[in-house]
Amino acid sequence: MLLQVSNITKSYGVNVVLSNISMQVQERERIGLVGVNGAGKSTLLKIIAGEMSADSGDIHKAKETKIGYLAQNSGLNSDRTIEAEMRAVFSHLIEAEQELRELEMKIADPALHEDEKRYTDTLERYARRSDWFREQGGFEMNTRINSVLHGMGFGSFPPDTVISTLSGGQKTRLALARILLQSPELLMLDEPTNYLDIETLTWLESYLRGYSGAIVVVSHDRYFLDALAQTIIEIERRSSKRYTGNYSRYMELKAAEYEINMKQYEKQQDEISRMEQFVQRNIVRASTTKRAQSRRKTLDKMERLDKPLGDLKKAHFSFEIERSTGKDVLDVNDVSVTFAGHGKPLFQNVSFQLKRGETVALIGPNGIGKSTLLKVIVGQNEPTSGTIRFGTHVKIGYYDQEQTRLNPQNTVLEEVWGTYSHMEEARIRTVLGNFLFSGEDVLKRISSLSGGEKARVSLAKLMLAQANVLILDEPTNHLDLFSKEVLEAALLDYEGTLFFISHDRYFLNKMAERIVELKPSGTDHFLGNYDEMIEKKREIEEERLETLSKQTAISSKAAASSENMPASSYEADKQAKREERNRQRKLEQLEQEIATLEQQIAELEQQLTDPSIFNDYIRIQEIQAAIEQRKASLTAAYEEWEQYM
Repeated sequence: MLLQVSNITKSYGVNVVLSNISMQVQERERIGLVGVNGAGKSTLLKIIAGEMSADSGDIHKAKETKIGYLAQNSGLNSDRTIEAEMRAVFSHLIEAEQELRELEMKIADPALHEDEKRYTDTLERYARRSDWFREQGGFEMNTRINSVLHGMGFGSFPPDTVISTLSGGQKTRLALARILLQSPELLMLDEPTNYLDIETLTWLESYLRGYSGAIVVVSHDRYFLDALAQTIIEIERRSSKRYTGNYSRYMELKAAEYEINMKQYEKQQDEISRMEQFVQRNIVRASTTKRAQSRRKTLDKMERLDKPLGDLKKAHFSFEIERSTGKDVLDVNDVSVTFAGHGKPLFQNVSFQLKRGETVALIGPNGIGKSTLLKVIVGQNEPTSGTIRFGTHVKIGYYDQEQTRLNPQNTVLEEVWGTYSHMEEARIRTVLGNFLFSGEDVLKRISSLSGGEKARVSLAKLMLAQANVLILDEPTNHLDLFSKEVLEAALLDYEGTLFFISHDRYFLNKMAERIVELKPSGTDHFLGNYDEMIEKKREIEEERLETLSKQTAISSKAAASSENMPASSYEADKQAKREERNRQRKLEQLEQEIATLEQQIAELEQQLTDPSIFNDYIRIQEIQAAIEQRKASLTAAYEEWEQYM
């Protein structure tokens, strides 16, 4: 066991957040921590990490357990470069590497050989530090850094990029990359999937599944929890409960548990009702008084079951429309966007159509221009080229993921009522109550709201718009798991046309009927949801490889009867095949050369630890020179290999 949390309680004034929370974490366990916004998940992680104190309770961790904690949206603030910040994680290895270089210089110094004891001690120190450096992964340090940075979307960034120049989302991703490189025994992540596109999310899932330590993760990404979690711990009504399995299994178990408890409660209530009626009818009759008194005693002693609590209070709403659009809703034709001062377009050749009642998703990696395209469609930005035409009777409702359309100085009531001033205050308050803003909550300033609360205000305004075309930019961001399900239910019942951006693969699977994938050069189109798109891409790739194989076979046959081919075509085809064979041959040679050099370096470093050559400083110098020469060759081989790849 890595961690034991026992009876943790935490209050803010009279507001109890956590009450007698207990949990344990085993080696290599993957735990998903779930609950509504405000349930206390982040508070619990902060208490475990030592960033906050509990009012009562105990936390015990194994002696050697290192805890790595990444708070929600905690960006990496640093004036270092990306490379320097990542290498700082391995400062102990870098210091050891420097010490090894210094020891090598001492060993090579003839003056040291005059003092046999110092010389022997230096060689022994070098052998011990070399072994430690190898065991701690010193030789894999740069490979690990490059792998994690590439996976987290920084593969194309120059290593000397200064972190302070990055965006908030990029700093958050870099903070996650840094903590992954630290490799603590217990990794605690609070909403790590924020700001990640689908490609990065998929990489992170794969990386965490193979992670050597234990993981406790707070996430509202159901697809992510299904892929990673082996255990779900739910915090609800200030207490915790453990479920074995991923998120989908947890939902099944919770529903079954509620149904069983409700049946037991109803059965006991029926029994209590029958016994009470018997007592009331028979307590005054002489012949049955004793039996009635016995039943009353039984009732008094009975341990009564509490009525199972249903779902916590949820937002509930629906999207209605004033009138329907025409059959053709939107025609985007050959649209491109180029920002001022940038010669290269952000994207170009973008074309697609929306028909009445369709539900279409727009996907693509971060930075590709998805939000920009939506702003072009709703008229906030102008396209560099191309046309955008709407059909008849179109009324757009637009949801901005950055919530820039909310006035931070307004109260919640002012924000919604100011947009729909023709409505009565009672109607506005009723709508806000449906979105969980009741009583004094409606007087909170927008600037003081959490991300989830701001999202609910925007959705309340969107619902009142009665738009027949909804254009939504990351609508599930900041929403807890329960609010996401309410939003999905409302959108599934929506009779208008829906066009949305999302990185939430669970949401994409449930909502999308068609997917438009945005690329710099245009768009790809897929019928179906996210999983169906992935399957279609897999089929396309398999067909491509099969076609390539057939073409190779045909080319081989054609080569046999090349005398019938025009000379120019034959020579061009022959030259292309020759170049490809040369490239493959060169790659194989380089890979063999890299493997040989790495093996030779390891063998030479092993020779330096051999006691039989401790006093032969000439031989040691020769070995060191050989190592440096091979390391230089290895670097050159890697650079050439990358060019051929």
